[in-house]
Amino acid sequence: KELYVCVVLDVIDLTGDDKDDLQRAIALSLEESMFSLTCCTLCRVLEASIAENKASLKRTHTEVWSDSPNPHDRKRMENCPVGLKNVGNTCWFSAVIQSLFNLLEFQRLVLHYSPPARVQDLPRNQKEHRNLPFMQELRNLFSLMVGSKRKYVDPSRAVEILKDAFKSSESQQQDVSEFTHKLLDWLEDAFQMKPKNPMVELFYGRFQAVGVLEGKKFENTEMFGQYPLQVNGFKDLHECLEAAMIEGEIESLHSSAENSAKSGQEHWFTELPPVLTFELSRFEFNQALGRPEKIHNKLEFPSMLYMDRYMDRNREITRIKREEIRRLKEQLTLLQQRLERYLSYGSGPKRFPLADVLQYAMEFASSKPVCTSPLEDIDTSAPPVVVLTSSHSSAPDITAQPNRRVPIHKPFTHSRLPPDLPMHPAPRHITEEELRVLEGCLHRWRSEVENDTHDLQGSISRIHRTIELMYSDKSMMQVPFRLHAVLVHEGQANAGHYWAYIYDPHQQRWMKYNDISVTKSSWEELVRDSFGGYRNASAYCLMYINDKKPFLIEEEFDKETGQMLSGLDKLPSDLKAYVKEDNGLFDKEMEEWDKLQARKAQQEKLALAAAAAATAAAETTTSHQPMSTEPSPPDSWVLMLIGPTMSIHPMLFVFQAIKVEYTRLLRFAQEDTAPENDYRLQHVIVYFIHNQAPKKILERTLLMQFADRNLSFDERSSIMKVARAKLDLVKPEEVNMEEYEMWHQDYRNFRETTIFLMIGLELFQKKCFVEALMYLIYSYQYNRELLVKGLYRGHNDELIGHYRRECLLKLNENAARMFESGEEPEVCNGLSIMNELVVPCIPLLLVHDTEKDLLAVEDMRNRWCSYLGQEMEREFVFWDYF
Repeated sequence: KELYVCVVLDVIDLTGDDKDDLQRAIALSLEESMFSLTCCTLCRVLEASIAENKASLKRTHTEVWSDSPNPHDRKRMENCPVGLKNVGNTCWFSAVIQSLFNLLEFQRLVLHYSPPARVQDLPRNQKEHRNLPFMQELRNLFSLMVGSKRKYVDPSRAVEILKDAFKSSESQQQDVSEFTHKLLDWLEDAFQMKPKNPMVELFYGRFQAVGVLEGKKFENTEMFGQYPLQVNGFKDLHECLEAAMIEGEIESLHSSAENSAKSGQEHWFTELPPVLTFELSRFEFNQALGRPEKIHNKLEFPSMLYMDRYMDRNREITRIKREEIRRLKEQLTLLQQRLERYLSYGSGPKRFPLADVLQYAMEFASSKPVCTSPLEDIDTSAPPVVVLTSSHSSAPDITAQPNRRVPIHKPFTHSRLPPDLPMHPAPRHITEEELRVLEGCLHRWRSEVENDTHDLQGSISRIHRTIELMYSDKSMMQVPFRLHAVLVHEGQANAGHYWAYIYDPHQQRWMKYNDISVTKSSWEELVRDSFGGYRNASAYCLMYINDKKPFLIEEEFDKETGQMLSGLDKLPSDLKAYVKEDNGLFDKEMEEWDKLQARKAQQEKLALAAAAAATAAAETTTSHQPMSTEPSPPDSWVLMLIGPTMSIHPMLFVFQAIKVEYTRLLRFAQEDTAPENDYRLQHVIVYFIHNQAPKKILERTLLMQFADRNLSFDERSSIMKVARAKLDLVKPEEVNMEEYEMWHQDYRNFRETTIFLMIGLELFQKKCFVEALMYLIYSYQYNRELLVKGLYRGHNDELIGHYRRECLLKLNENAARMFESGEEPEVCNGLSIMNELVVPCIPLLLVHDTEKDLLAVEDMRNRWCSYLGQEMEREFVFWDYF
C-alpha cells in the first residue's frame, strides 16, 4: 500500500533554478498533463452514477463547427450525402432541411423554381421581397448538396434570411415545429403564382370536423399541414391519433337526442397529403415551476402506418370497430381484475399468489408433527459474553485463551436445535385422516386455482390479440404511409440538439444526418434514440410519405437516353454553373494546400542538409578540444547544445533536443525500479518503450512535446514554431493516426487505473471499505483489460487483486458483525451491505477463477451459511440461496 501511494508523487524535479528553460518547459508540460488527468479522472469516478446523463447534457452554448485547415479532410466521399455545417445553434435547420431535401419531388421543385419573369408578377410587398432571396439561397444550397465536392456545405446565407422571421435572440435554439411551420408558409407563398400550389399539394391535407356544440350538430372542413399529437399518457402513435380524432364527449353524436347539453367533436380525414407530418408535443408548461418541461415518456411508432381507420369514407366501419374495442377493453379490465385477485391474494398489506398460498399450506400440513417448542432449547439464564481475541483483555479466563469462543445469546442468529425439531414450522398434532382430507382439498383447490389462472391469462391474451388485429383486414390497409424521416431532439425543454434519421429507399437503409456528419444507421438505433425513455433523446417530428405515390422518392431520368440523372446532371444550367464554380474554388484550395506542403517538405530537406553540415562542423570543433575527465550529466548535454546549434539553424536544435530527451527517457525505461519509482507514470515515452510502440509513434509524441504551447513564453520560442512546422509536414500516410490515438488512449487508461488504485488504497487504509471497494473494483477491471494487450501495459495484477479481495472480505466481516448484533437497524444495515455490495461483487471474483479468490468466496459463503443452521452443498452458489 505504502509503496503505491507515493508513485504519482515521486516525479523527477526539472524545475530548479539551475535547469535551463527547455527542461523547465518540459517539466511544466508534464505537470500540467498530470494535473488535468488527475482532475478529469476524479470527476469521472465521483460522477459515475450520472455518467449516462452527462453523455446527454443539454447544449446551452452556441455551437459552430470549425473547418479543418486541410481541405482533403473536407472532401466528399463518392456517393456519400452532403452534410450541413452548424453555423451557430442551427442543428434545427439542418435536421428539417435534410429531411425535405431527401424528398426527391420536393428537391426537384426547389431546384427548378423560377422567379416571376413579368413585371406585374414581381414582388409587391415585403413578404414577397423576402421569399425570392430565400428561394434563391435555398436553390443554391440544394444544388451544393447535390453536386458539391465538399463533405459538408455552409448554409449561412439561407439561415441569415430566416433569422428575421423569429423573434427570439440569435443565440437561442429554434423549435423544429415552429421553424417547419414558417418554412412551409414561405414555400407556399413562393409558389403561389402557380395554378396549383405544389407545396400545398405536397404537405397540406383536409379533415372533416363533425361535432355537437351545446346540443346543435355541425360539420365543417378544415385544412392542416403538420398535425399536432399529444404524447403524454399514450404508449404508441395510434393511441395518440385516436385521442386526437375525438375531443370531448361524443356519445350524443350517435344518438338522435336533441337539445343535449353535451359538446364534442370527431375529426375524419377527407384528404391526406402525400407527405404526412406529425408534430409530437413533447413539451409542456409546468405551472408550479413556471417553466417548460420535456416529456420523456416512451412512445412507439411503426415504420408502416395505415391511415384507413381515420378516413371519412370509413367513418361507419371505424365507429363499429371502436365500439367493439371499447367493449373488449371493458372485458379486459374485468378479467385483469379477476386475475389480480388470484395473483395477489390476501387481506393484509402483503399479498401472494393464491396457488402458492395453497402450496405453502400443503407443505405445512405434510411436515412431520412435533411436540417440542422452538424455544425450549434456548438457555435464557446464560449471561451474554463477548468473544475477545485481543491480549489486552482484563478478564483472566479470557486472556489465557484469546481465541476461545464462548456461548452468547443472539436472538436472531443463535439456537441449538434438538434432533427431532425440523428447520421449518410443522403442526403439533395431526391425524392421518385429517391429513388425508386436508391434502385432498388443498390439491383440488390448487388445481382449480391454477386452471382458473391459466384460463384468465389465455382470455386476456386472446383479447389483446383481437384488439391488435382489429384493423388488419385488407379493407383497412388501403392507405399505407411509410416512415421517411424522424427528427430527434436530445436535451431539455429550453435547450438541446437536433438530428434526423432519414430512410434511403434505394439503398434500403437508414441514414443519420447530424450536422456535418452523415453516417449509416439502423432501425434499432433509430428506435433507441426516437421512442423515448433512453437518456433525454426522443422523436419530435415524424414524416411519413404515401407509399402508393412513388414519385415522391423516384430519381429523375433523362428523357432521351433513359439513364438516371445524378450529380450535376440533375441541375438546371444556372445552378450547374454555380456548383462548378464552387467546386473549382475547392479544387484550387486543395491544389494550393498541396503546393504549400510540397514547399514545406523542400524547406525541411534543405534544413536537414544544413543541420547535417552544422553537426559535422560542430563535431570537428569538439574533436580538437580537450576531453573532460568526468562524464557530463544529461542536463549539461542540453546546455552544451544550445550555444553552437541555435545560431546555426533552429531545426538542428530541435532534433538535438529531441535526441537528448529520448536518450534520457530510454535510460529510465532500461532501469529496474521498485513500484514507487515506476517511470512509466512519469512520461508516456517510457510507457511506450516498455511496450515496444512503433518508432513513428515515439517520434510524433516527442515532436508534440516540443510543439507544446508552454514553450512559447521562452525567448527561444522558435523551438516550438519549428516543431509545429515539422508536424505540419508529416503526411497522413506517414503516421497511422488511429494507431497513434490508440496508444495514447492506452496510456490514459493506465494513468486512470493508477489513480483509481491510489484512491482505493487510501480509503482502504482509512477503513472506508464501502468507498474503497468501487475504486479497487474499477482499478482491477481496467487493469485486466490493459494486461490483455501486454505484460507492461498495466500494473501488477496480483497486487490489485489482493486489495480488492481484502476489501470485500472486510466489508463482509462488517456486514456479518452487524447481522450478529441482533439490533434491527444494524441487521438491516448489514443485509443492505451484503445485498448491494458484497453479493454483486462476488461474481467478479469468480470470473478469473484464481485460487485465492475462490477461497475468499468460500469463506464468505460459509460465514453466511452458518446463520442458516444447515450445511449447504459445495457447488450450491450462496447468492442463489440467499
